[in-house]
Amino acid sequence: MNALTILIILALAATIFSLVAGVSAMATHGEVGHHSSNDWMFRRVGFQALTVVLLVLAMIVG
Repeated sequence: MNALTILIILALAATIFSLVAGVSAMATHGEVGHHSSNDWMFRRVGFQALTVVLLVLAMIVG
């Protein structure tokens, strides 16, 4: 397993974590949770973009 594969797995894990954190914040904390959930969902989009870029890079290199 090379470094790029490890980075892809870490980015994927961060995406899943931010998705779960955002959904749980939205479901449990009322008005504060909705603001927090919005922050988590923006982070999720960033992590997804990072994951896609890493996957494309892996396809180009590999």
